[in-house]
Amino acid sequence: MDFVTAVKTCLGKYATFQGRAPRSEYWFFNLFYFIISLIASVIAGASDGALSVLPVVLMIGLFVPSLAVSVRRLHDVDKSGWWMLIFLVPVIGFILMLIWFCKRGTEGANRFGDDPLAGAA
Repeated sequence: MDFVTAVKTCLGKYATFQGRAPRSEYWFFNLFYFIISLIASVIAGASDGALSVLPVVLMIGLFVPSLAVSVRRLHDVDKSGWWMLIFLVPVIGFILMLIWFCKRGTEGANRFGDDPLAGAA
């Protein structure tokens, strides 16, 4: 999956918490989120306070698709979306989630759906 397809997929599945997301979809969407946040912060900083709310609006607007793609990514490694709550555990939660987000997804179908890479292979 390329960058543009990943962003379109995540925004198209704005609040879809079912199914699976491959690593490329998750990481490309996070790259998009980072770039857009960086641009919004630069614009807000250069506007002398007139657009200081822009990064906050962006963060609120992209929170749900970011959460949805994270849950679908966990589904791809055969974990429930409720595992997102492990982020509340300092350090250990972040490390564990990073490992799962980098891990290759379950080959073939799992309890959350078909392999999203099966058609691409």
